[in-house]
Amino acid sequence: MGTIDNINDLNKSDFLSIFGNVFEKTESVAQEAFESKPFKDFDDIVFKMLDIYENYKKEKILEILNAHPELAIAKKMTSESISEQASAKLNECSDDEYEEFKKLNFEYKKKFNFPFIIAVKGKNKNEILMNFRQRIKNDVESEFLEAKKQVKKIATFRLNEINIK
Repeated sequence: MGTIDNINDLNKSDFLSIFGNVFEKTESVAQEAFESKPFKDFDDIVFKMLDIYENYKKEKILEILNAHPELAIAKKMTSESISEQASAKLNECSDDEYEEFKKLNFEYKKKFNFPFIIAVKGKNKNEILMNFRQRIKNDVESEFLEAKKQVKKIATFRLNEINIK
């Protein structure tokens, strides 16, 4: 990506093209981070973006949660989500696995009013299904906090893939 100076020199459009989907389909975090330039280093970008997210009101967090695709069955996904789900082999589900994901996605969304979110990087579909089966039993507030934490993990993974050295 270049140096921190290169990032600090980016115009808003270019900055958003690089950082705009760190939080799934939610450019507002990157827009606010852009306004806080210049950045001292890449860790400063990470800190500022995560801090912006952490300080959003619950309604805005729910918007971000609802921007995430359902696991294993979503048809329209960002390139980041496609890659992340493929890394966990969610695009290679058996018929039974697909049906279970479909059922769990439906029940979860009905119960919590946002899709099941998990940072899939480094996990396989069996681990993800196990997490899904467990977390669907949570109460609404606990699961909101867990989903919020998972979004932060996903954002951190995405930021580290952008990272300048």
